[in-house]
Amino acid sequence: MFPNRTAHGRFPSVHPLVIALAALLPLTAAAQDAPAAKDPVALDTLQVTAQRRVENAKDVPVSISAIQGEKLDVLGSAGDDIRFLSARVPSLNIESSYGRAFPRFYIRGLGNTDFDLNASQPVSLVYDDVVQESPLLKGFPLFDLAGVEVLRGPQGTLFGRNTPAGVVKFDSARPSQDADGYIKVAYGSYNTWNTQGAYGGPLTDRWSARVSALYQRRDDWVTNTRQNAPAQGFEGYDEAAARVQFLYEGDDVEALFNLHKRKLNGTARLFRANIIKPGTNQLVENFDRDDVSTDGENFSDLETWGGSARLQWNLGRVTLHSITGYETAESLNHGDIDGGYGAAFLGAGNYGPGFIPFPSESADGLPHHRQWTQEFRVESNEWGRFDWQAGVFYFDEEVTIDSFNYDSLTPGNPQTGHAVQTQRNKAWAAFASGDVDVTERFKLRGGVRYTQDKKDFSASVLQAVQGGTPVSGPYIAKSDVDDVSWDLSGVYQITDNLNAYARVAKGFRAPSIQGRLAFGGVSQADSEKVISYEAGIKADLFDRRARLGFNVFRYNVDGQQLIAVGGSNNTATLLNADRTIGQGAELDFEAYLTDHVLLTLGSSYNDTEIKDRDLAVAICGGGCTITDPTTVINGGTYALVNGNPLPQAPKWIHNLTLRAGFPITDASELYVYTDWAYRSEVNFFLYESPEFRSRSSLEGGLRLGYNWDYGQYDVAVYGRNLTDQVRVVGAIDFNNLTGFLNEPRTFGVEFTAKF
Repeated sequence: MFPNRTAHGRFPSVHPLVIALAALLPLTAAAQDAPAAKDPVALDTLQVTAQRRVENAKDVPVSISAIQGEKLDVLGSAGDDIRFLSARVPSLNIESSYGRAFPRFYIRGLGNTDFDLNASQPVSLVYDDVVQESPLLKGFPLFDLAGVEVLRGPQGTLFGRNTPAGVVKFDSARPSQDADGYIKVAYGSYNTWNTQGAYGGPLTDRWSARVSALYQRRDDWVTNTRQNAPAQGFEGYDEAAARVQFLYEGDDVEALFNLHKRKLNGTARLFRANIIKPGTNQLVENFDRDDVSTDGENFSDLETWGGSARLQWNLGRVTLHSITGYETAESLNHGDIDGGYGAAFLGAGNYGPGFIPFPSESADGLPHHRQWTQEFRVESNEWGRFDWQAGVFYFDEEVTIDSFNYDSLTPGNPQTGHAVQTQRNKAWAAFASGDVDVTERFKLRGGVRYTQDKKDFSASVLQAVQGGTPVSGPYIAKSDVDDVSWDLSGVYQITDNLNAYARVAKGFRAPSIQGRLAFGGVSQADSEKVISYEAGIKADLFDRRARLGFNVFRYNVDGQQLIAVGGSNNTATLLNADRTIGQGAELDFEAYLTDHVLLTLGSSYNDTEIKDRDLAVAICGGGCTITDPTTVINGGTYALVNGNPLPQAPKWIHNLTLRAGFPITDASELYVYTDWAYRSEVNFFLYESPEFRSRSSLEGGLRLGYNWDYGQYDVAVYGRNLTDQVRVVGAIDFNNLTGFLNEPRTFGVEFTAKF
């Protein structure tokens, strides 16, 4: 399919963020000596839509982070997928066992490690006001965006579909009557191309349009040393996406229409057998990330498209909104899950797949998917001390999932199993929220949402040939629940530049159903409910040269939905924990250190704990060291996970960016931009084992550039994962010590022109 290359480095003994800051201090001093701007430099007001209205972020009683403009462009310069946002704001982690196709989001430790294609997540992703429920929709590439907002804590009163952990919200750049656009071309390591562009402007005095497109590709850089295997190279991809928008602006009506499409062809997640040293979370000696030895197929094909119509009518005292969305996806993802071949071993001192107890090669496909959403919302138009909004929301999704198994040890990798799942999910909700100015300095907000959610699920095992007749099933499961979510918050203006807020909110996630018929059958998890408390401050400092947000929080989840995956039988079982608690603190800080040096800092502490004395899960199938108490159930050994942290929930996340500009003329400058993101250790599974606890991670980037003509043109060189750190970021535990890795170090050059 494609060609190869790479290496790795070690984690410094001194905390890497300290080293990064120390190295950057000379830059800030040099930039201080640059000529001062004529007018005092100040941060622009941060406008967000966390409450479905455009507001100053300082006035919103929600823990919120935003990524916009140059920062967003720099983080995505190497052509990485949506996971580049992981750890770039407090309490956000993103990972995937599917590669670019299926990102899984975690906020404050709450997420879902379930790899099934109908898995629901407690973090909702909203793209241009339309919820993206299927995990395959959540990875739509990031290009031509106005900004990204991360809202932490339950958001169910204003955003539909599964938001007990929070919302990640993307807003595309809108068409306007002002013609503008850009083109960006980047080339880097592994023959990587990252190109995108957009152009928009008026069609008539009422209509405007904007067209945006992206193309990314990378060669395979991992070589398969297994001769005559179906796949000889890995980790390459070709991806294209496009979006077209039409905006009508009348006197009292506005209509925004959106069509978008994505196509991905590439490598599925590359599993590597026995790469973890037993008893540790270190890589085995003589490990080379450029090579694998595997006998299975490996590819990932995904195509999605959709559209939306966002309409609003100004009716005087109120504005009526209508948001109609349609999304569909089709995919097939095929991987060699055992990460190697047969029982081959290359000998002492040589890295190879090692002993593999049994082969496992599988594929998951989504031959049919479609999602309809409709929202009607009415909001008041500046009613004085009291403003409100209310509406109804409808959701309808159909999903068909194919699951295939293959025999890697027989020439041709013949299919040995085929199971089919179908699910129809319908939900509707009614919601209302309002805020009242109790005094000139104190504002009270509240909201409520009633939801009814219904699922109809069926699963069958078919003959090995695709489309064969059922040999078992259908296995039927249903759920039909309703719930009331709510929130109450207050904002107090201590001074003109300092606000304090407090919030309590209840979130809800509907039941989940899953059918892994070859590995444990159909399982179902009941609803989960979250009560979250937080309090914090938001401030503009030093004549708006700096901005600060800080909060503390605590939440309690009743009946949290969890997935027990792997074990010696490769099970995948949904279950509910009696209770989960989480608590911590979050910091956002942004400041001009000088007129030409901009610093951003983010930090979070998350302490999560499962509270269920009877919760037991299957342990690994081979090679790992269980540190939890164990019990025997029906002849099998299970780990008791009471007191364990949630999977993929780092206690610490820190991030830093620093931009230093060196003006050459009034219209041009040289600049240096660096960014660093740190996350502490995480467990991969519900049980604890040193082998399946990822080491802490620090990844940094550096960009050296020159822009001219008042920023209209920019040329830069960049590096990502500068220290070439190699980390196991996920694992398979049913067979051996199989893991998968982070992205390698890359370098490149980028040119941008705006017009």
